[in-house]
Amino acid sequence: MLTATIPDEDLLHRLTDLAAAHPDDLRLVPWDLAGPLDPALARDVDLVVVPHYFVRPGGFDVLADLPRLRYVQLPSAGYEHALPHLPPGVTLCNGRGVHDAGTAELALALTLAVQRDLPGAVRAMGEGRWANPFGPSLADRRVLVVGQGSVGAAICARFRPFEVELVRVASTARDDVHGHVHGVDELGDLLPDVDVVVLAIPLSRASYHLMDAGMLARMRDGALLVNVARGKVVDTDALLAELTAGRLRAALDVTDPEPLPPGHPLWSAPNVLVTAHQGGNTDATFPRVAALVRRQLEALLAGAPAVNEVART
Repeated sequence: MLTATIPDEDLLHRLTDLAAAHPDDLRLVPWDLAGPLDPALARDVDLVVVPHYFVRPGGFDVLADLPRLRYVQLPSAGYEHALPHLPPGVTLCNGRGVHDAGTAELALALTLAVQRDLPGAVRAMGEGRWANPFGPSLADRRVLVVGQGSVGAAICARFRPFEVELVRVASTARDDVHGHVHGVDELGDLLPDVDVVVLAIPLSRASYHLMDAGMLARMRDGALLVNVARGKVVDTDALLAELTAGRLRAALDVTDPEPLPPGHPLWSAPNVLVTAHQGGNTDATFPRVAALVRRQLEALLAGAPAVNEVART
């Protein structure tokens, strides 16, 4: 019997048919990790599905009370927030693929919004003022996308129809069906020749402050930095200096710190558009998470390897 905890009623409802098809092999238990699980159930749990946006301090501590726990399934692609807090002997699986479309949509939307100065149009509308500015297009720009995982690939797919020249960067150089992918070690040499830089790289020791003062200084005057990765990929103080000087522009769905506290200088900095980590906040998320959890349960029931495994503790 595979026992899995499910964090919300919507997801539980979407998996009811699977449980009904395996009455002797699968048990689904409602649990949102908000507190300890009933000990009678806790001793049998094999898989825990983590709730959306689970950032409660010490929230993963309750997993230590599950003696049979073997798998933890995250709904997010990022997993750096969970890995240090898991008990030993656990396979961690992420939500790779769930948020690709939503994050890619937002990356494109943020780029278009800043290129076409939609924030300025919103301000003018609020003032009842007819503003008709002349500004940069997205067409004919060189767009550099850092990160070529599933999110980065989805971003590139959405930029291609917009008549841009795409420059792609991954951890290591390679060639694929779309052409050449540069290694991240080439990033400093590529930055002076692009108009838009989109960050879609996972946070790791290697990517922490990847865009530091030196890298930002290599970006051309007026270039746009779009961050839909993690806030700590960018040195906030260095970016603030460039924004305040009027040399660079930015569109940030993620920040450091996050949530961005009231009064933080990024809120009032010039040339920046900030959204509140809403890349995956669409109604496409829930059926996609359900589809992933379904694939995970089916794999484990069949004795196959776990889906989207990213680490073992």
